[in-house]
Amino acid sequence: MLLSMVIFSSLFEQFYTPPSESKMIESRLDSKDSNVSNALQNLDSNQTPTHHPIEENSPTAQDSNIESNSPTTQMPTHHPIDETSPAHHPINDSAGEILNSVSFLAVILLIFAILEFVLSFRLPTLKPIQKITFDRQKYLKLQLLKENLKLIKSRKMIFLPVIFVAIFWSISQLLVDIFPVYVKHTLGILDTRFVNIALGCTGLGVICGSIIAGRYSKNYIETGLIPLGACFMFFSLLFITSFESLFMLSTLFFLFGLGGGFYIVPLNALMQFYSNDKDLGKILAGNNFIQNIGMLLSLIVASICALWLHEVEWLFYLVIFLGFIAMIYMLKLMPFSLVRFLVSLAILQRYRLIVEGFNNIPQKKCGVLLLGNHISFIDWAIVQMALPKKVYFVMERSIYSRWYIRVFLDFFGVIPVSNIASKGAIEQIQKRLNDGEMVCLFPEGVISRHGHLNEFKSGFEKIAMGVDKDKAVILPFYICGMWGSVFSRSNEQFRERKRSFTKRSVSIAFGEPLDIHTQKDKLKAKVFEMSFKAWEHQCQNSPTLAGGFIESCKRGGGDIAIVDTQSGSMSYRRLLTLCIMLSQDMKEMSFKPLPPKKDFCSLPNDCVGIFLPSSTASVICNIATTMAGKIMVNLNFTAGVKAVRAAIDSVNISHIYTSRKFLEKMKDRGLEFDFGDAVIHYMEDIVADIKKAKFAFLANLVFMSVMPTWLLKLLFAKDSNIDSVCAILFSSGSEGNPKGVMLTNLNIMSNIAQIADVIHARNDDCILASLPPFHAFGLTVTTLMPLIENMTMIAHADPTDAVGIAKAIALNKVTIMCATSTLLGIYARNNKLDKVMFDSLRLTVAGAEKLKAEVREAYTMKFNKPIYEGYGATETTPVASVNLPDEFDAINWEIHRASKVGTVGMPLPGTAVRIVEPDSMETLPTGEQGLILIGGHQIMRGYLNDMERTNEVIVELEGIRWYKSGDKGFLDSDGFLHITDRYSRFVKIGGEMVGLSSLEDEIAKVLKLQEINTDSKICAVGLEDSKKGEKIVLLIESKDGKHEEIIEAVKSSNIIPLKKPSSYFVVESIPVLGSGKIDLKNAKTLAETMDRS
Repeated sequence: MLLSMVIFSSLFEQFYTPPSESKMIESRLDSKDSNVSNALQNLDSNQTPTHHPIEENSPTAQDSNIESNSPTTQMPTHHPIDETSPAHHPINDSAGEILNSVSFLAVILLIFAILEFVLSFRLPTLKPIQKITFDRQKYLKLQLLKENLKLIKSRKMIFLPVIFVAIFWSISQLLVDIFPVYVKHTLGILDTRFVNIALGCTGLGVICGSIIAGRYSKNYIETGLIPLGACFMFFSLLFITSFESLFMLSTLFFLFGLGGGFYIVPLNALMQFYSNDKDLGKILAGNNFIQNIGMLLSLIVASICALWLHEVEWLFYLVIFLGFIAMIYMLKLMPFSLVRFLVSLAILQRYRLIVEGFNNIPQKKCGVLLLGNHISFIDWAIVQMALPKKVYFVMERSIYSRWYIRVFLDFFGVIPVSNIASKGAIEQIQKRLNDGEMVCLFPEGVISRHGHLNEFKSGFEKIAMGVDKDKAVILPFYICGMWGSVFSRSNEQFRERKRSFTKRSVSIAFGEPLDIHTQKDKLKAKVFEMSFKAWEHQCQNSPTLAGGFIESCKRGGGDIAIVDTQSGSMSYRRLLTLCIMLSQDMKEMSFKPLPPKKDFCSLPNDCVGIFLPSSTASVICNIATTMAGKIMVNLNFTAGVKAVRAAIDSVNISHIYTSRKFLEKMKDRGLEFDFGDAVIHYMEDIVADIKKAKFAFLANLVFMSVMPTWLLKLLFAKDSNIDSVCAILFSSGSEGNPKGVMLTNLNIMSNIAQIADVIHARNDDCILASLPPFHAFGLTVTTLMPLIENMTMIAHADPTDAVGIAKAIALNKVTIMCATSTLLGIYARNNKLDKVMFDSLRLTVAGAEKLKAEVREAYTMKFNKPIYEGYGATETTPVASVNLPDEFDAINWEIHRASKVGTVGMPLPGTAVRIVEPDSMETLPTGEQGLILIGGHQIMRGYLNDMERTNEVIVELEGIRWYKSGDKGFLDSDGFLHITDRYSRFVKIGGEMVGLSSLEDEIAKVLKLQEINTDSKICAVGLEDSKKGEKIVLLIESKDGKHEEIIEAVKSSNIIPLKKPSSYFVVESIPVLGSGKIDLKNAKTLAETMDRS
């Protein structure tokens, strides 16, 4: 559009001869100077004068200095014009020559038109929602046009953007028409190149302004650019008449175009945002009509002034006046948006804002009550920056009353309250909502001190009671990225660790509008789901595991990364060097051909087997594998010989890394593993080779030290695909055959980031890594997380070695220990351990199996340390929820609850939990038991070579991939998750469903009440029964000969008869997995064998 306007202006300037010039030429005809007469004759005959050259200071070159009625003006006959001078142009070019000189522009326009025509065929073809017939009569009678214009006029939020966009293009058309005349007669410049360069800068400015506005409005509409653009436009127009140089005029035209880009992009976005989908086409058609009418009127006005009024220069002041009107109106209409944008500019120097769910913001005129998490002191600014409309924030009066911020808060529409439950405050907020305004309050009431959601207060429910259901809605939101910033209430060490020189990404996700009378428990569940959307950008933009490890090692440098209780300590720098050296060897190895890919769950890449316990060697092998672009497969050495061989065959393993010493220990336990035709690499040999090549190691060490992070990532972490599979873990198989769980870089890095956010890592944190890396808990939480987050990892190979674990904790001042309930029970019962040995622990987290009440009590009594229970599965990489230490806010005298005994905590940030009816997938009310669905970025890709089973456990609802956990549980009103049983651990007796896990819990309570202290284990198993359908048998592993007391206590207890076991079997040992969990499959087989005998 601007290109065509510039071409038209060139032709307009060439063919339009203003009256002042005509009079001047006539006066020259009357002149007695024969040189002038000859020059005019030559002009009429389209010939260049050759005998009477014109001086540069002659009246022809400077018309403004000549009186039109001066008959005696003399023309000097020396100092000829330099024809190449940019300030002058031969005045005797014919019309044909002029047209010929600009003919190439027509060719350019034609080429672009053809290109546009060709590209139009690449537009996607959509199926019509409904067939629309073209009514020619209505079209000819202009009825269709009237309908379009009426539709635009009926909606203020559409009408105003349409009018002001039309004003911009009208001003631009006038400017293009009159600027050449202004340059020619006021500045005395006849060269059209001068004009075209200046006007071309306008187009360049519009392009730049549109790009900048598009970037600021990438995820939300930045309305603050509109008044800013209007100011740019007005002041650039105002000062155009003050300068004569090409540079300054080009700069001013560029600024005019820049402001125009700022101005029209958000206006067009608002126009489309407030349009219904079905009316959008009509509105755009009406908008184009109004714009073209405005430009046509500008052209007509310019033509009339040129032809009849013989003056066009005064139109320049009309353009300035129109720009002034647009600026004043925009400043009056949206002063808040401008100030908010300027404040945003300051904030965005440090933060990058990403808005998810912008389309969920209500478009119709209604009140909006914004409710979400409160994570920092500038949450209000994040919310306001994301919304195109003014938001009124509810603030504690004690903060509002501070004199140095009160004026600022008043401008931003803060509603001060002394008590959110007070009648006056409620009425004030209700009035805003009923008037169709946006009001934001944070239902937690205070800024979080642990990064989790606090208890939602009921104040907003009281507000909603006085608001008409049809007049307002609740818009839930979640802010991610501010935890760990200087504006949060995280601990100082955690803030220091999160500090970065680059911009921090902050996301805000808006959910679908809810009924204004939504209860707080349902709202909190919805806000948790919004956390998934808010975390999406952060997770998708995470580095791969290999890239993240390189970044961590470069940060860590010479700090200690791992302390192995067997082999000693190792720095990040040495660890990185060894991992890269081994990865280069892996790249040169040959692998078996991959089986053909059938579907999404087929084996995507070569796999490397790792058969090692938790150790420095295990870390090096795992990291080197992912650096080499291969998939790490940690083999479960506790699963048995057949299970290991089956795993090797299923993932097509060609190479396995292990240790002779470790294999000898396995052999001493009666386990000799068959690795098939896989090539075995012994870590002892690899260490020996490195010792022989000391020079090569030192050279690599120096290289890794001096090379920048980006170059190391480019060389040794080439796979930048965050969705690529990097690990395959085999599930515990507690209820059946182990399944190969494919975990991507996204899964692992997301779960690491989530866990790191809630444990608030400190500079002195050390994490105990005793869980085997073939388990998701051991791989992600205790092995990879400390390496990625620069926490010292203390590796101990045997988690059942209570004394060795105690030594590792005491000697290295371990602060975080993760273990299973079984392992914690072993530590609590060991008489050689004392509480002072565990004194450095600040977090003890239990997972992988249900935490038994007696284990919790025994551990707490002995070590004076609480246990925080978590929950997850291999399919969730593994952590989904966890309890955390409570935080006390002394200022507000409030406890920030993050734990609740008997629960598995609240979902991690970025993770959603939903309780549904198993068959219909319908969401159940708070407190009602059902199937637990887990949604998050840590949900596995799928089961290896088993698309059918993957589809059985993965379901997509509302844009979130949910994992069907198979567990039965419920969410309470505070958002804490309760696990009641496994759906697979139910038996049906006489038409009634009986939970085996709940029965085991009841038996444990009976033994405690009757003071039967025993180390015996029990396991309830359901077997087929010919009379009742199913029956319950109880397996008892008696270690102290108290099995008879146990049986008698159960029989005489008040447990309902339907749930009491039919048979009791005393066994030498109940089958368990490597993680300590009971092997339910083999336990059932054992019970069936004993029942038959």
